[in-house]
Amino acid sequence: MAKFQTWVKAARPRTVLLSFSGVLLGGFLAINQVPEPVEGPAFWLTLLFAALTAILLQILSNLANDYGDFKKGTDSAKRVGPQREMQSGAITEKEMKRGLAVTAGLCFISGALLIFVFAGLTWQELAVFAALGIGAVLAALLYTLGKRPYGYRGLGDLYCFLFFGWAAVAGTFYLATKSLDFSVLLPASAMGFLSNAVLNINNMRDYENDKASGKNSLVVKLGLKKAFIYHCLLIGGAFVCLTVYLVLHQAAWYSYLFLSLSILFIKDLIAIKMTKPEQLDPFLGRQVKHSFLVVMVYGILLLV
Repeated sequence: MAKFQTWVKAARPRTVLLSFSGVLLGGFLAINQVPEPVEGPAFWLTLLFAALTAILLQILSNLANDYGDFKKGTDSAKRVGPQREMQSGAITEKEMKRGLAVTAGLCFISGALLIFVFAGLTWQELAVFAALGIGAVLAALLYTLGKRPYGYRGLGDLYCFLFFGWAAVAGTFYLATKSLDFSVLLPASAMGFLSNAVLNINNMRDYENDKASGKNSLVVKLGLKKAFIYHCLLIGGAFVCLTVYLVLHQAAWYSYLFLSLSILFIKDLIAIKMTKPEQLDPFLGRQVKHSFLVVMVYGILLLV
C-alpha cells in the first residue's frame, strides 16, 4: 500500500497554492466591492469550501495526469521532470484508480456543501454551479485520461484558463456576493494567464519527451521559441488586466504598487530565456509563489 508521503508527492503540493490563489483573489474582490457579506459566517464558509474544492480539483487533475501519462507511455525514462509516482512504481495502477475515485468523491462532497449548504443559492443558480462543478471534475480527469485526452491536443491551456482563472475568481466572487460584475473577468483573466504560465513552464520543460511521446501540448505545437513569446505575453497580459481593473474602479494610487512585483517575473523571464528546457523545473515553483504573492499584495492594497 502506498505510503502517505507518496500520496502527498503525487498530489504535487507546490501546485496547490495556485488553485488557492484564484479563490483568494475572488474573495478579495468580493470584500472590496460588497463589504456587507463579511458580517456573517456564511461568507467565510463559502470562501473556505470554495478554496477546498479548488484544491481538491487541482489534486484530482495532478493524480489523473500521473495515471494518464503513465498509461500512455509519456512518463518514460526520458522524462526530465521529477519522477512521477506511478512511473517509479511507488503507486500501483489499482491504488491510483482508488485514489482518483476517492479524490473525485471528495470534490463532489466539498462542492455540494459549498453550493447546497453554505452559498445560499436559488434553484436556478444551483443548477448552473452544479453543472460547472461536474464539468470541472470531468475536465480534471479527461486532461490525460480517455481515448482523446484534450491535454494531448494542445487544449490544456484553455481548461486551465477557464477553470483556474474565470471559474475560480469570478465563481467565488458570485458565490460570495450573489451579483454579476463583468469587470471581475479582468482579474479572473489575469489569474488564468498566471496559471497558464505555470503550465507553460511545465510543458517547455517536457518539450522533447512530450513531442516524442505524441503528447501535442501547446508548447509542442508552437515550438520552444514561440512558447517563450507566449509565456511573455501571459505574464504581461496578467499585469495589464489587473491594472485595467484598478483604473475602471478608480482605485487609490497606492493600489498600483503591486506593479513593483513585475520585476520578479521579468527576472525569471530573463533566466528562463537563458536556461535549457530540461532545467526549467525550479521555475515552476517560483511562478506559483510569485503568482500567490501578486494576489496577496494586490488584494491587500485593494482593501486598504
